[in-house]
This record gives sequence, structure tokens and C-alpha cells, in this order.
Amino acid sequence: MPNTYTPIATQTLASSATTVTFSSIPQTYTDLILVTQTTCGTSSNFYYIQVNGDTGNNYSYIRTFGDGSNPYSDSRATFPAASIGFANNTIPQTTVTHIASYANTSTYKHYLSRSNNTATWVALLYGSWHSTSAITSITCLMGSGDTTLAGSTFTLYGIKAA
Repeated sequence: MPNTYTPIATQTLASSATTVTFSSIPQTYTDLILVTQTTCGTSSNFYYIQVNGDTGNNYSYIRTFGDGSNPYSDSRATFPAASIGFANNTIPQTTVTHIASYANTSTYKHYLSRSNNTATWVALLYGSWHSTSAITSITCLMGSGDTTLAGSTFTLYGIKAA
């Protein structure tokens, strides 16, 4: 990672889990970068984050993805989580999510995410959390209560100057 990225925390799952949480996120950076490499319990599923324990319909997103032959897109104006990527049960999926101005208390929090695996598809997602609160925790979860499999890794970085 560039020298402006500072690792905050890394978690590698020793066993399957329904959620992974980063808590007590320091407020000393301008932006956050969440890098995940995940596989899921079902054949495929969407991957999400929730911030500060907010499970209300306070997130919106636009997502597009495709496999080279079949394009797909959708959007939600209100949803109980922010869609950041897609996961598969056989091929690890890499997702990089940039969360801008996470500590700013006068604006909604916006993110841009890129997710792909080496064999089949790529996705680009944009969204926001409709709150002016600073982000102090991030919970990662699969859609529909699916599990993230053992060996999946999660690393949170702070950006010193964006």
C-alpha cells in the first residue's frame, strides 16, 4: 500500500462467521480503505457493511457488475446496509472500499468500491450512509444471513492525507 495508508487492524477468520466488526476506529485520518478477500457459504451473494451499528434503512447505493457477457445493475434509495461487493463460495473475491471523510460530522458518508475475482466478474459500487455522525465502527456481512468462510481476510487502513 502507498505510504499514506496506515494499517488500523486486520482480521483473518479462523472459522466461518456471519459478521466481522472493526470497532473504536480512530478519528485521526481523512479517509478509510477497507480491503477484503472473502468467500461465502452459498454459491454467491452480495457483500455489505453497516456503520456504527446502524441497521435502519439509512443507506443508498448503485451497483454495476458483469462477467464479460452479462451486464447487471441496480440501485436502492433506502436499504439497511451499504452494498460493497459480491462473493462466491469457490473463488476468493477481492474488494477495495474507499470511505471518504469518515470523521467529518457535517456531511453524509460516501464510498466507492471495486470488487472482483480472477475468473468471472468485476463490480463497481457507489453509495452513502445518510448520517452526519463520524464513523467509529464498521461491520461486514453477507446478504441473507449468509456466512463468510474461514480464511477470509479483512484489513482496515487509514489515509493520512487524501
